[in-house]
Amino acid sequence: MSIHPRKLLILSHRWLGIPMSVLFVLWFASGIVMIHTGGMPELTESERITRADPLDLDAVRVSPIEAAEQAFVGDTYPGPVTLLTVLGRPAYRFGRGPWSVTVFADTGELLEPLSPDELRKLAARYAGVSDERVHHVATLESPDQWTLTRPRDLPLEKFRVDDASRTEIYASPTLGEVVLATTQRDRWLAWAGAIPHWFYVTPLRVNQPAWYWTVVVASAVGCVLAVLGLVLAVTQFRPTKPFRLSASIRYRGLMRWHYILGALFGALTLTWAFSGMLSMEPFGWTRAEGFTFPSDALSGGPLELGHYEISAARFARVLDRRVPKEIELLRIQDEPYYRLRYTAAPSEGGEQAQPTSAYRGEAPAALVRAADMAELRRPFEAEPILARLRKALPTDIDIVAATRLDAYDAYYYARDGEAPLPVLRVELDDPLETWVYVDLESSRIVAHVHRWRRLERWLFNGLHSLDFAFWYDRRPLWDIGMILLNLGGLVMSAIGLVLGARRIGRIVTKRTAASRLQAGAPLRQ
Repeated sequence: MSIHPRKLLILSHRWLGIPMSVLFVLWFASGIVMIHTGGMPELTESERITRADPLDLDAVRVSPIEAAEQAFVGDTYPGPVTLLTVLGRPAYRFGRGPWSVTVFADTGELLEPLSPDELRKLAARYAGVSDERVHHVATLESPDQWTLTRPRDLPLEKFRVDDASRTEIYASPTLGEVVLATTQRDRWLAWAGAIPHWFYVTPLRVNQPAWYWTVVVASAVGCVLAVLGLVLAVTQFRPTKPFRLSASIRYRGLMRWHYILGALFGALTLTWAFSGMLSMEPFGWTRAEGFTFPSDALSGGPLELGHYEISAARFARVLDRRVPKEIELLRIQDEPYYRLRYTAAPSEGGEQAQPTSAYRGEAPAALVRAADMAELRRPFEAEPILARLRKALPTDIDIVAATRLDAYDAYYYARDGEAPLPVLRVELDDPLETWVYVDLESSRIVAHVHRWRRLERWLFNGLHSLDFAFWYDRRPLWDIGMILLNLGGLVMSAIGLVLGARRIGRIVTKRTAASRLQAGAPLRQ
């Protein structure tokens, strides 16, 4: 018994649509939430610096090179090296993350892993409450729901705070600092947005292969469903003579609205499902690597710690009306620099000191030349940067173009202006035609985008976020448009879900009645 192709299309779309409509409802609804909330809760750089204790430079007794000897890293170190406050004391940190080494700058002692009680006091100070209002919840050796994106920070101690926001704090025993804090609002919004949208449920997400294939297969099936719906939108349209649009649509009731909305939003649904699948990089070309410059191409080499001296007197002029929070040691074009992260202190008139930041979108920062403690207020020149990049290139690769950008282009941009400007875009003639972006305020490479990444930018970000300049740069126009588009897809999917539930209900009712009839039981009136 053969099935007519059109009937096969209808049946395929119907039975694929019943389970997939649940996912599409989740995807569209959570997508609306994520327009304003973004991803999972995180501790931003700006918030971390704002909440950090002030750096007491008067207490610094140990030089960077002396601290390096205590940390067994030698007098040259690739970095990063940062002076920050740990447990109320100045300390040098060599490296990042839980594998870093921390040396107190007042005594030269190494930081030993902290106990839960010590971290509880740290969490209380972070939350601005008394110790009695902070309660230890657990020691995390594996990720929980809120640390799924931070597995490298483990182990962590989790605390609950008795405050109006029901704050939960995660502190690192090896770093002696808070790495994540979430409020009840943050968690609710994540459950309404990022978690269902990304399938970020702990049991699934911690199993990387299972999570990967769940997302890829679900997205692929969603693409198939959308294609079937688009085909049916054409084949089920029956133009009348004389033509009347309402009469050309054969369906009635909810099915009619599902058909109309499917015709309007079906292509968008397909592109969203396809671009969502691309976010998992299921194809080899998405993982291709272009040319990468050596890490010291612009710095000139590792930090020579003997060239750095830190004291309150040395930084007094630079700190004018600023509260220091961290000092990072840098090497830029063979010269030693400090990057000072700070918060602005109020002036006598109550005004805030204006930040001069070398890293826009992050905490306020100032770049200071170590030789004369002069603060750099102008970007680095392009020519010395280009000369260093040319020197680091193989003989078969050259620079074909270099352009200063004071505004984002189509491939280097960030939501809410988080990426630094101005940048120097350097285009190479390597096999993948790599473009390199150099932050001119810090002389560091901040991005590189090869040919396939530029294609992926349109196939993923372009099709998924629809972040095209004509409306993305005119927010809230983009926000309004995205909400309306998501609402259209949500209503279309919700109607499909209702229709599917009704169909399953009818099938169950018929089978129940047939079973009762076969058993000789009277049918319910």
